[in-house]
Amino acid sequence: MNSKVFLGVRVLLGVFVLIFGVNKFFHFIPDFEIEGDALNYFTALSKSQTLTMVGIVETIAGLALIFNKWGALMALILMSISVSAVLFHATLDPANIAGALVLLALNILVLIGYKDRYAGILKA
Repeated sequence: MNSKVFLGVRVLLGVFVLIFGVNKFFHFIPDFEIEGDALNYFTALSKSQTLTMVGIVETIAGLALIFNKWGALMALILMSISVSAVLFHATLDPANIAGALVLLALNILVLIGYKDRYAGILKA
């Protein structure tokens, strides 16, 4: 991947997750309407402090990606959040899946950009 394109995608992913991570603490983005099983699941995540942990991880990962410190590691860690977000929206809230798909696509592109860093762990 072209280094300038990778830089842009990496910073874009970093800003994306930083904004959503900080939002979990300061609530500056309006909440989307959810109901039924999606609301029950989201409420359970909130009560168990899982969303707080996700916010911390997203904030740290966003800063790491923006400043290019431990970006390869953070991209791997963010993959679990990306897949979870897509699965949540695909199964419980399909109307609001667009943001999760963007997150997943950016995360995959960043992983591809860092593929040389993963050579050691992918050896058979």
